[in-house]
Amino acid sequence: MDWEFGNYRLKRAKRLLIGPEGPVELSARSFDILDTLLGKPDEVVGKSEIFDAVWPGQVVEENTLQVHISALRKALSPGMIVTVHGRGYKYAGPMPFAAVAESQEKRRPSIAVLPFDNMSGDPEQDYFSDGITEDIIAEFSKFKDFLVIARNSSFQFRGKANDLAEVAKRLGVQYVVEGSVRKIANRIRVSAQLIDASSTAHVWAEHYDRELHDIFAIQDEITQMISARLARQARTAIASRSRGRPTGNLSAYESYLRALQLAREYDTVIQAEPYLQKAVELDPEFAGARAVLSFVESIKFYWSYDPKHLESGLRMAKAALQLDPEEAYGHLASGFALMYMRRFREAETCLDRAIALNPNDPFILSFRALLLNYVGRFDAALVELDQAQRRDPFAVGWFEDFLGIILTGAGRYREALASYAKMATVPPWSLVCLTVCHAELGETKQAEAALGRLMSSYPHFPGITLDGIVKEEVFYEDPAILDRYRAILQRIDKEE
Repeated sequence: MDWEFGNYRLKRAKRLLIGPEGPVELSARSFDILDTLLGKPDEVVGKSEIFDAVWPGQVVEENTLQVHISALRKALSPGMIVTVHGRGYKYAGPMPFAAVAESQEKRRPSIAVLPFDNMSGDPEQDYFSDGITEDIIAEFSKFKDFLVIARNSSFQFRGKANDLAEVAKRLGVQYVVEGSVRKIANRIRVSAQLIDASSTAHVWAEHYDRELHDIFAIQDEITQMISARLARQARTAIASRSRGRPTGNLSAYESYLRALQLAREYDTVIQAEPYLQKAVELDPEFAGARAVLSFVESIKFYWSYDPKHLESGLRMAKAALQLDPEEAYGHLASGFALMYMRRFREAETCLDRAIALNPNDPFILSFRALLLNYVGRFDAALVELDQAQRRDPFAVGWFEDFLGIILTGAGRYREALASYAKMATVPPWSLVCLTVCHAELGETKQAEAALGRLMSSYPHFPGITLDGIVKEEVFYEDPAILDRYRAILQRIDKEE
């Protein structure tokens, strides 16, 4: 059994530690100490226990242990190994989990849930059938036994007479789920089927005709039935993990579903706010609605650069997590706010927790990639973003934007420009990167044009300086990167 923790993997059989930049050199004793500490995360492991585990039957000086602890601290991210004076040591990094072996990982079932058809005859009810689809996707995404395609990519096939084999090929999956929803008055009929794309054979099919208040039970049953067939040999007994009702108030749930449609896009995310506020008003204990509302509040910072949105978003996220500590978007919202408050270590803890709760969510993966970029771990950030794209292969806007930011930070300017070229509009926060890329490649005219676009994108900040723009738009932990970007912008400004 291997351990995965943060961006590290401890391969116990091979006695190898893999970090974000590849293999990490460790002595045999340091390896055993780390293995011992990972087995008891957040617990103090006494020195005598470590001696017994690592040097059984031998007399070893305490200084020897300290030397190996020092080596581990140099090999790992700061703060992962903590000294508890007078007692021993403990592992205090991202929560470790028993990793699926690589051979198993390659055989991990991959699945896409296509948008359930709205059979109600009322286009206004699309949000309801979409919401059921999204809930099923979200449930599958919580389990590492599946690779689950994100909603954005699955929904590319909405309302089409799809060749399921071709859909599966384009999304890179083995299995496809499709279905329909008919909502009439206070009754609902949901039909669902699971298809093996390689043979187009129906693995399972069922329909449910229920009172509308049973919708959460229907979703649970669909998820459990499908997961049971896909994960019979899987490490985790998925079917036994019930999601539970997100709210008992159906009107609150409908408002939440409408909000989710809007919250997934930069252009409409703010429009989700009134629907989320209504959901919380109808059910003050609806943790999911509070969590998404906290993210919407924090992301307002992108347009206003007012830190009050980050502060209030963080408070709202904490309130959501008090209601449900396992609400992944509550941890995402906390991590997002802390990242832009430049509290990077706290942000990393929150985003690691969000990933642990929902490892297939490409939105969470992409924001953790952005964080890794801001702390200078560019290769790890690119790996993380690649994982996000694998789960959402049809994502374009946000993915290309984040990729451009990370490639610029990594000094891969030509690749960054290629990424930005795929975007219809480059947002203000990335025009800094666009200017830097052209400047570093000696493309002065293009750099001047990008800088002009950047300066004109601040009509609500009259008189803003280049120094002010760098402070507002560049969030790297290393001040040398901010100084370099500032110097580049000032050089291009003088050449105009």
